[in-house]
Amino acid sequence: MIVYCHRGRWLEQVDNSIIEPIELRMITPSQLAVRQTLSSKSPELTSLKTSISEHGLLQPIVIRPLDHGFELVAGHRRFAACKSLRWRFIPCKIRDLSDKQAFEIQLTENIQRKSMDPIEEAEAYQKYVNEFGWGGVGDLGKKIGKSEEYVSHRMNLLKLPDTVKEKLLQNNLSISQALEVTHVDNSNQDELANEIIDNKLTVKQIRVLKTKMKSELEPIIKKDNSASKSLHLVKKGNLTLKITLSRIDDLIEDAHKIKNRKQKLESIKFLMNLRLKIHSLIDETIHFKKIVSKNINSQ
Repeated sequence: MIVYCHRGRWLEQVDNSIIEPIELRMITPSQLAVRQTLSSKSPELTSLKTSISEHGLLQPIVIRPLDHGFELVAGHRRFAACKSLRWRFIPCKIRDLSDKQAFEIQLTENIQRKSMDPIEEAEAYQKYVNEFGWGGVGDLGKKIGKSEEYVSHRMNLLKLPDTVKEKLLQNNLSISQALEVTHVDNSNQDELANEIIDNKLTVKQIRVLKTKMKSELEPIIKKDNSASKSLHLVKKGNLTLKITLSRIDDLIEDAHKIKNRKQKLESIKFLMNLRLKIHSLIDETIHFKKIVSKNINSQ
C-alpha cells in the first residue's frame, strides 16, 4: 500500500491506483503523447464536450505523480474537453508508472478504441522504438494484441511520401495496397499509387505487376532534356499497358466460369484477341524505348 499527500489530504492507494478529483492546473500533458492534441474547434472535441456536459465524465483520466503535480497518461481528449468547459477539478485515476509503462497505457487505450488512423499508429510505434528501443516491441505487441510483424509493417507506412500517405488517410488506398507501395523505389511510389487507384488493382494484381515490371519500376535518371522526358513517358505507357494486360488475364479467368458454353467461348475469344492487341502495343513501346535510350546514351 502506498500513501500520497495532496492538498493536505492523505490518499490511500490500492492496487497501484486511486481515484480522486484533481485540479486541472496541477496536471501537465504528457511529453510522450501518442496522438496529436485536438484543435479547440475540431468536431471530435465539440462532440466530446457536448457528451460530457450532458452526462458528465463517465471514465476518469489516468495521471501519474511528478515532483510537482501530475502528468497526464491517458485521456488527453477528455482532459482537453473538461479544460475547455472550464472545469476546475477532474476525476483522476492516480498510478505510479514509469515512462515506458505510461506510454504503453496510452498506446493500448488508443488502439483498443480504434481512435488512431494508420499513420498515427505507425508514428506511435516509431516513437516507442526511438524512446525505449526495438527490444521491447515484442512485449508491447503482447500487451496490445498485435504481433511484432504487425508493428513492423505499420512502421513501414512512414516510408511513404506525404502524397501517398494522404491517399491512404482518404481511403483511396487500403493499408495492404499502401504496404505494397513501400516495397518500390521512393521515386516511383507516388506513380505506382496512382496506377493502383486508377485501375483499382488488388494486392494480388499489384504483386504480379511488380514481378513483371521490375525493370519498369527502376528509378529513371533525371536529365533536363527531351529524350529523358520521352523515356519517362514511354515507361509510364508501358506500365499502363501491362496493368491492363494483367486485368485482362483476370477477366479471362472469370470468363471460364460462365456456365453458358456459347457465351463463354465468345467472351474468351474476344478477350484473347484484346490481349494480343495489348501485347502488340507493348512490343511497340519496348521498341520505341530502345530508340530513346540509345539517344540518351549517345548524348
